[in-house]
This record gives sequence, C-alpha cells and structure tokens, in this order.
Amino acid sequence: MDVNCRKMTEARRKDAELLLQSFLRKDPYYLETSEIYGDQGLPALRRALKLFLRRKDLGFVWLAYALGQPVGACVVSYAISTSIGGLVAKLDDVYVTVPLRRQGIATQMLRALIRELKGTGIRRIDTAVISAFATPSAFIRKCTSGSLRKKDSRVCYDN
Repeated sequence: MDVNCRKMTEARRKDAELLLQSFLRKDPYYLETSEIYGDQGLPALRRALKLFLRRKDLGFVWLAYALGQPVGACVVSYAISTSIGGLVAKLDDVYVTVPLRRQGIATQMLRALIRELKGTGIRRIDTAVISAFATPSAFIRKCTSGSLRKKDSRVCYDN
C-alpha cells in the first residue's frame, strides 16, 4: 500500500487530532501511563497541535495518508544533543489505525521522516520504549538495527 507523508498544516490539523486522539484514548501502553504524563484529554491535544503550528522551531506532527485517508501519525520534537553537539529529533506517539497495522505503514512513515529530516540537518532520531512493557515493537526493532544509546532509548539513524 502506497503511503504519502507530510507535515501537519492548519488544513490537516483535524486529521492529526483524529489520529492522535485515537492513540491517546485507545493505546493500551499509553493508557497505562497516561496519569503519570498528566493527560488532560482533548483540550490539551488541541493546544499542542496549535502550538506545533505556531512554533515550527519546536517540531511538528508527521501524518501518513493512504488512498487519500489519514492512516498514521507521529510527533517529532527537536532537541539539542550534547553528545553529538547538534540537533536531534525525538519521535513520540507513533500511531497507525488499527485495521491497517502490520502492513508497512509505520515503516514507510519512518523512511519518509528520515528523508525529510536529513535535509534539515537533524543528525539523529531518538525513540524511547517504556521498559515496564513488552519488548519494543517489531517497528522499533527494525528502525534501530539493534543500536542502543542508553537504556530504553533507540536511535533510528545517525547522520
């Protein structure tokens, strides 16, 4: 299945809201920790999406579409790494709609994201897996090729 990916724009904010709201309300791993994160529900998600649109220097929401429909999303936030002396991207809230999981959508999203970020000077994508849960998903294992930088963090690419 061909997937087209792009950064969220104001015109696509509702797509991001729909996908990320589904993640925040249905993902069992997130729900286990939502209280720790201080989850404030849909109003907080809406504020965050508006903030990403206003503050592009902080990151963006990456959206995936298949057959013209929104099918996946993830959040990318920028950070400064003292270990490499440059910018890195923190990958969070990776979500693919339930009926389309295990069909390569997340892999295509990540590959497109890597292409997008390499052109901007981002030198690494960091992900994290909560160790209290099962081992990292096949998606995270695939993107990391076993590269482990610190406990529970995975590096998707080093530039």
